[in-house]
Amino acid sequence: MPTLNLFTNVPVDAVIASDILKDATKAVAKTIGKPESYVMVLINGGVPIAFSGTEEAAAYGELISIGGLGPAVNGKLSSIIAEILQTKLFIDSSRFYIKFYEAQIR
Repeated sequence: MPTLNLFTNVPVDAVIASDILKDATKAVAKTIGKPESYVMVLINGGVPIAFSGTEEAAAYGELISIGGLGPAVNGKLSSIIAEILQTKLFIDSSRFYIKFYEAQIR
């Protein structure tokens, strides 16, 4: 199950959160080639974050998936998620960082 955890220092109301959850779910599913029914997205707003020495609007993400990740996919997905955060929360893409984890099947 691909899981995207998003953290931001911007307060996120329920309506905006719902929009981000829907858009990010579709983006993750389409980009890594998994059904939407397998994707989980969490958003945590109002989290204290300092990035580049300031507390201006910023975000951090972690995507964990079994398969579907790689340099090209990671770059594309990073851009798409950054665009969602820019559109919905006005977070500049230069203030967003995402880490990708390829989970192993045990």
